[in-house]
Amino acid sequence: MLAKNLLSHFTLALKTSDIASTALSNMEEYKVSHLPIVNNVEFLGLISEDDILSSNTPDEPVGSHKLSLMRPFINEYQHIFDVIRIFSELKLSLLPVLDKHNNYLGCITLLDLVHNLSRIISLDNPGGIIILELNQNDYTLTEIAQIIESNDAKVLSLYITSYPNSTKIDVTIKVNKIDITKIVNTFNRYNYVIKATFSEYQYIDDIKDRYDLLMNYLNM
Repeated sequence: MLAKNLLSHFTLALKTSDIASTALSNMEEYKVSHLPIVNNVEFLGLISEDDILSSNTPDEPVGSHKLSLMRPFINEYQHIFDVIRIFSELKLSLLPVLDKHNNYLGCITLLDLVHNLSRIISLDNPGGIIILELNQNDYTLTEIAQIIESNDAKVLSLYITSYPNSTKIDVTIKVNKIDITKIVNTFNRYNYVIKATFSEYQYIDDIKDRYDLLMNYLNM
């Protein structure tokens, strides 16, 4: 997924003539702490809530405020992983997107990013999650996929978490099956270390058990 596919539907850009108090009102309305300043299609920079509050001049236009950030933006054809990296490094609430001619196209808000990231890792699809712990040299995607597919399931998403000063990694897998018991049993037979599992099937069973207990109590 590219940056141009993540653009917010809201028009968040400020003009240099907009006063700071208006910017603060817009930030509160859209639940952000930054807003882009744009002259026609030229992106001038991001103004932050802190920039406005520290100057203590709410009636001055935003064009006269000193900006603390060094004009952060992303190109429309950069990947969502680049978007995540910039958000994380600069601790932004939104990120301007420019085209190949450096014209301003719009913004990606943190909410837009989280929503689209949930689609990428298939959070909206029902299924189960398995977290494996293994050594980096033992990681084989082919074998992991084969184990899952041998149980009539498919990998919806997979990502790896590594740790500093360690050869261990966690492999988090989302599959399209709610009942992952057979998949877990197969991983156990292959001597995989299963760090954790999460299943809607387990959640449904838990709800049913609680319901049965409640009914038994009411029938006493």
